[in-house]
Amino acid sequence: MNIRRAVISDMPGINKLLNQVLMVHHNGRPDLFKANVKKYTDEELAEIIENDQKPIFVAVDDSDEVLGYAFCVYQQHINDNILTDVRTLYIDDLCVDEDKRGLHIGKQLYDYVVDFAKKNDFYNLTLNVWSCNESAMKFYQACGLVPQKVGMEKIL
Repeated sequence: MNIRRAVISDMPGINKLLNQVLMVHHNGRPDLFKANVKKYTDEELAEIIENDQKPIFVAVDDSDEVLGYAFCVYQQHINDNILTDVRTLYIDDLCVDEDKRGLHIGKQLYDYVVDFAKKNDFYNLTLNVWSCNESAMKFYQACGLVPQKVGMEKIL
């Protein structure tokens, strides 16, 4: 297995995994997430792949099949009234193909992103996880992440 920046030819594999993530969210919160739609158009996904401020890292096998990905976003609040100027690497999405889970691909992807963040002088790494996605919450806790803030709701 190899982990590298995504390229345009990875789009079919990335789209397959984006659909898997969508269905996890739809099954957990059908009141909020639609089924059978795409998160990004191909044009939007191509723009993200080319954007150095939003790197996508992919885990690929020897035949270059996408086994997992980590969508990341650089964040910084320069001269904000209340926030410091720290640079944060935000993991917008991390997914391993449901047929490849249990092989520690997610952990290797996560460790790769942590190493990337350290080498590029980020202060911290953050992400959001839906509370209905218990397996993801357990995974991130096992990786050493702790809650930074909690989003709450009341359905009316």
